[in-house]
Amino acid sequence: MKRPYYIFSSGRLQRHQNTLYLRPFEDAGESPQGPELEDAAFHGGCTLEDLDDASEECAFDEGPYQPRPTLAKRPLPVEDIEAIYLFGECDLNARFFNFLGRSRVPMHFFNWFGFYTGSYWPRQEVVSGKTTIAQALLYADTSKRVDLARRIVEGASFNILKTLRYYGAPSRGRDVGAFIDTIEATRSLLNSAGTVEEVMGLEGTMRATYYRAWPQMFAAPWAEFEKRVKRPPDNPINALVSFGNSLCYTLCLSEIYRTALNPTISVLHQPGDRRFSLALDVAEIFKPALVDRLIFKLVNNGEITPKHFDASLNFCYLKEEGRKIFVAAWDAKLRDTFEHRTLKKRVSYRRLVRLECYKLQKHLLGLESYEPFKCWW
Repeated sequence: MKRPYYIFSSGRLQRHQNTLYLRPFEDAGESPQGPELEDAAFHGGCTLEDLDDASEECAFDEGPYQPRPTLAKRPLPVEDIEAIYLFGECDLNARFFNFLGRSRVPMHFFNWFGFYTGSYWPRQEVVSGKTTIAQALLYADTSKRVDLARRIVEGASFNILKTLRYYGAPSRGRDVGAFIDTIEATRSLLNSAGTVEEVMGLEGTMRATYYRAWPQMFAAPWAEFEKRVKRPPDNPINALVSFGNSLCYTLCLSEIYRTALNPTISVLHQPGDRRFSLALDVAEIFKPALVDRLIFKLVNNGEITPKHFDASLNFCYLKEEGRKIFVAAWDAKLRDTFEHRTLKKRVSYRRLVRLECYKLQKHLLGLESYEPFKCWW
């Protein structure tokens, strides 16, 4: 069974015949300087002027290119690779990307600070003009688009409530009943929302209420959280949310790639340039069940602690040790299986995302009315 590969080592990724190899650099593990710091600032939503002594740190002269010494190569079995997540600083060449494209392996890139920067999207082989036309027609039909947007937010808000009831239960010494009541009252307004903007507004209101309940969900005294801050994250919990949401987005993007859906034509989020907005739609459904629950577990069990964060710049980010802990738990979660109520067989959480994409495709083609995934645990 194929699985994702997460590469934290810095080195040279190469293709030789039908095998991928990683040759780690001998001098890996250095702090970022020059263009790396500029890149991290850009993707973190900062400017270099925001960073202490950034102008001094970023003064550099690259000079002529000098190949870095490497260690013994490590093989990567391409037939087992579902997707590659690259967190390290690696050298790649055209032969490597051609091989990924031929093997239909998407690759997602994160910079030195763990911020998602982009994806390599191989030529899609599962294509369907009929599905693409159906997506475009639904987007152009306001009533049908609003109806599907309501269904997506209905599923996302249901999973938010399920997470609140699980981690905020009185048996755990927490009481989030007031937040649950507020979200349920807002959720009841979904059917009366006449535009996608109204649906998005209700979703934003429910999520803001959900985040206000988070301080009661953490047992660790250091886990302070007042509101969601994205660009850039301002504290450890926001850094965890940003990192986890990036993994969820790339997971949804990888699974959409395996279907005939066009990732740029979305329903809830407005389609735009330079982003796969359909992955944002699908991620809304799974973030409460996959990302948020994992954050509560890692923080409350003491697996993630303040030592795993760095706030020396004007933003907070998860250090490499913390990212490895999060990714290991994330990968284990996606490989975990459960009994599917409809299929009557065990499926993994990763497969669950693919099934959601299939349900969207059937809805677009008029084969089956879409019902969003809702947690039953």
